[in-house]
Amino acid sequence: MEGITDRTMKKIIAFNGSPRPTGNTSHLLQRFIEGSNGNTVDPEVILPHKLNLEYCTGCLRCNLLRRCSISGDDWGELSAKILEADVLVFAAPVYFHHVPAPLKGMMDRFRSFINVQITATGLIHTPWHQWNKDFVLILSLGSSDSSDADPVIDLFKFMTSILGSGNRLHVITATRLAVVKQVIKTEEELTELYSKLRLPVELAPGDFQQNMKRLDECRNLGFKLSKDQ
Repeated sequence: MEGITDRTMKKIIAFNGSPRPTGNTSHLLQRFIEGSNGNTVDPEVILPHKLNLEYCTGCLRCNLLRRCSISGDDWGELSAKILEADVLVFAAPVYFHHVPAPLKGMMDRFRSFINVQITATGLIHTPWHQWNKDFVLILSLGSSDSSDADPVIDLFKFMTSILGSGNRLHVITATRLAVVKQVIKTEEELTELYSKLRLPVELAPGDFQQNMKRLDECRNLGFKLSKDQ
């Protein structure tokens, strides 16, 4: 973009929580990345299961240090990138009504961004930094019922709210995706697959259209959120 430097362009970090490099989650995330291309600095895609991250131990020392007390792993560098980013993308399959363990373990370390005060009636969360970010949650489910993703969505609603009232959460949920690359299969391929899965084959045409819609939604959201404002 002529006349616009990298310094003024949106910074996007995407976390691909899927252990399958060619799975449905990866294809949905790739469409988001494609949509952002040309509008922003090249988005960085991070694989949580490849990171060297210790688990949060709930030591509460971050309340005193204003940072995570765990040292010697990747969190120091990663947390700096997270704070600098304008858009944080979390893409994941839903396993047992939640995200895979490596992504959840990384998310637990977000505790160090916040001061937590215990009161007689609950907790008061105060972020150390001023947050004004777009959070994107892209979920793929094997289930036909989108409500199976509600536990994940509820967590992200909570997390984005306690990190700052200026944050915005965008959610895209794709259902009935049980097989690798299913989201990009043709209508004919879905019909054949559903026969093997003992699903009603008459669902295939509608599901094909729905999958294309979800892919387009990812691309369009990537374009929208990456535009310099």
